Amino acid sequence: MRLFLPALVMIAFLAACSSGGRVAPVHHLGAVPHVGPRPSHYTVRRGDTLYSIGWRYGVHYRTLAHWNAIRPPYTIYVGQKLRLNSPSKSAAKPKQASENKKSVTKSTASPPLTKIKAVPAKKALSLERPTKVAHGIRWYWPTQGEVIQNFSRTEAGRKGVDIAGELGQPVVAVADGKVVYSGRGLPRYGKLIIVKHDANFLSAYAHNRLLVSKEGDSVKGGQKIAEMGRSGTDRVKLHFEIRHHGQPVDPLRYLPE
Repeated sequence: MRLFLPALVMIAFLAACSSGGRVAPVHHLGAVPHVGPRPSHYTVRRGDTLYSIGWRYGVHYRTLAHWNAIRPPYTIYVGQKLRLNSPSKSAAKPKQASENKKSVTKSTASPPLTKIKAVPAKKALSLERPTKVAHGIRWYWPTQGEVIQNFSRTEAGRKGVDIAGELGQPVVAVADGKVVYSGRGLPRYGKLIIVKHDANFLSAYAHNRLLVSKEGDSVKGGQKIAEMGRSGTDRVKLHFEIRHHGQPVDPLRYLPE
C-alpha cells in the first residue's frame, strides 16, 4: 500500500524565439494538463497521486482531499472515484476505497505547444549560485541555460518556462522540500519530478533524461534531483513550473535575477 506525504500535474510549453533570452545562472552542482471544462469526477489509475491529479485539473491537493474526505497521508487507490468539484450541501461525501485495494502513483495528460517571445536577457552566465527569498522560501534556479519559453496567465498551455541546456546537465530543486511525484506517467512530459516546498508551493521539472530523486525523498534547495533530457519533447530542455495554492504562477517572479 502506498502512502503520500501531507500537504500537487499540469505542465505547459512555449516555443523558443529570437536572440537574447533571459539566462539561468551557471552554478556548480556536485501528466498532460486537462483542457476544457473540468469533469465532475475522476477515476484513479495506476501511477496517479493526489498531487498529480490536483496538478492536472488545477485544484490544490488539500482542496481535493477535503472534497473527497481523504485525510493525511492522502492515500488513494486504483479504481477510486474522486470528486473534482465542491460537493453540494445535499450531496453525500464519497467514501474512501477499502484498505485492501492497491495503491498507485501517477497520471496522464498533454498540452499543445505555442510560441511567444523570449524574456529579454537580464544577466550573463556566471559561476555563482544566486538565491532569492520570497514567501519565506529561499529559491534557486533549477538549471543553467537560456529561458526560451515564457509564462502566460491567460493562454492555455503556457503555465511554466522552458530552459535550454545540454543533455545530462544537472537539474536541481529550486528550494527545500519533499518529492511527491517522480516518474513518467504523463507521456508528453517525459520523466517528471514534482516537489512540495510547503503547504502552499509546489514545483515541477519535466523532460529529464534521468530522475535522481524518488517519491518521499527530502531535498535541499540546489540539490541535484535529475539530469536534463528530451523525454516527451523534441529537444533537450527543462520545462519548469511553480504552483501556489494549486494555481500556476510565473516562475520568474520567484527565481533570482
